[in-house]
Amino acid sequence: MLDINEAHPLSDLMNFLRSTGASTRPEISRATGLSRTLVAKYVELAIEEGLAIEGELGTSTGGRAPRMVEFNHQSGYLLLAQLGASGLSVACADLRGNIGEVSFIATDIADGPEIVLKQVEQVFKKLKNQQSGALWGIGIGLPGPVEFSTGLPMSPPIMPGWDRSLVREQFMKTFNAPVWVDNDVNLMALGEYSLNQNSKNQELIYIKIGSGIGGGIISKGILHRGAQGCAGDIGHIAVGELSNIVCRCGNVGCLEAVAGGAALAREANIAATKALSPFLQQQLKKNGVLTGTDVTQGALRGDNWCVDAITGAGQQIGKILATLVNFHNPSVIVIGGGVSSAGDLLLASIRQTVYSRSLPLATRDLEIRLGDTGDGSGLRGAAEMVMSELFSPAILTQWVEHGSPHLPITYQQGGLA
Repeated sequence: MLDINEAHPLSDLMNFLRSTGASTRPEISRATGLSRTLVAKYVELAIEEGLAIEGELGTSTGGRAPRMVEFNHQSGYLLLAQLGASGLSVACADLRGNIGEVSFIATDIADGPEIVLKQVEQVFKKLKNQQSGALWGIGIGLPGPVEFSTGLPMSPPIMPGWDRSLVREQFMKTFNAPVWVDNDVNLMALGEYSLNQNSKNQELIYIKIGSGIGGGIISKGILHRGAQGCAGDIGHIAVGELSNIVCRCGNVGCLEAVAGGAALAREANIAATKALSPFLQQQLKKNGVLTGTDVTQGALRGDNWCVDAITGAGQQIGKILATLVNFHNPSVIVIGGGVSSAGDLLLASIRQTVYSRSLPLATRDLEIRLGDTGDGSGLRGAAEMVMSELFSPAILTQWVEHGSPHLPITYQQGGLA
C-alpha cells in the first residue's frame, strides 16, 4: 500500500495533470517543485496504475522533444446531482469534469429525502447503464447546511424531514462507490473556480440568490468550509434595519427573508392584490400564484414596482456584501441563482452599494459579475469536489493500487487528512 509520504507527491502530480490536461516532465517539475527524479518515479507509477498516459511529443527547446504526459480522464466517470428548492439536475461527467447532458426534474425538496433521493437514484441508474468504465464517485449538492465530514444535512431551513438524513450512506449502498455531499453554493463556488484557476479567482465569493441566499468562499484557491462546513451562509445574517419578518430558520429579519426569491414572491402577491403592478396582476390572474421569477421578468419588462423590488433587494444584498468585502477582501464576487436573471439591474444595485460602503483599497481591483443562473456551475463543482477528495493524499492511498476508487473508503475529518 502506498504510504502517506509517497501519496503527497503523487497527489501533487495528479492534481497538476488534472488542471492542465497534459504536460511535459520538465514542466511538471517546475510547477510542483518536485525533482526530476521524483517526477520520473511518480509519472511511471501513475502510468502503471492507469491514472496517466503518454501523449504526443512536446515542443523541443533545443534537444530531443519531450513526451507529454496526460491525465487519463477517460478511465472512469462521475455521477452528479444538484438539488434545489423546486427541482433537481442530474448529469454524468468524465474525470476532467466535462458535464454530459443534464436531466432536470421539477420536484419539491419539502417532499422529503425518501421521495426526492429516489428520483435522483432512478436517473443515476439510467446514466450508469449508458456508461463504460468504472464509476469513480458521486457528488451531490443540497440546498441547505451540510456537515461536510459526515455528509449529513443539518437542520436545513427549507428541507423539512432532511435533518441528518443518511444521503451519503444511501448512495454508497446503492452504487458501491465513494460519495461526497456538500452545500449547493459551495459547489457553485468550486465550479466557478474550476473554470478559470487564475490568480484573480484565487480569492472568490459566489453568491446564490434563489429562493434563499447563500455564499461560497474560495480562499487561496481552496474552498473554505469552516469548522463544520457552514461557512458562507450569509442568508441568515440580520439586516441593519428593524424587521418583523420571520425567516424560515425561525429568526427575524434575516437577509433572505427580505431579499431572497421567496421574499420577492411574498411581496409580489401583496403588490398584485393592491394593484401596484399591472404586470404582476396579469401574472397572478394567469397562473394563480406569483414567484420570484415573475418579479425578475417584470423588472426586465420595465414594470415600475418590479424594478424597485429588484433594486431594493440588490441594495440589501450589497450592504451585507460590503461587510464581507471589508472583512475578506475578495478579488471576485460572482452573482448567480434564479434572481440573478434580473441581470444588469440587480448587478448595478449590488455594485453601487458595495462600492459606496466598502473601503477603497478593498474595492480597488474588485470584480463583481454575473455567473450561471442554472445548475451548471454546481454540477461542475460537484465533479471537482469528488476528484479533489479522491486525489487527496489520505484517500489516494486507499485506492491507487487498485487503479480506480473502490469501497470501503475511510472518510477523513473534514473530507481530507
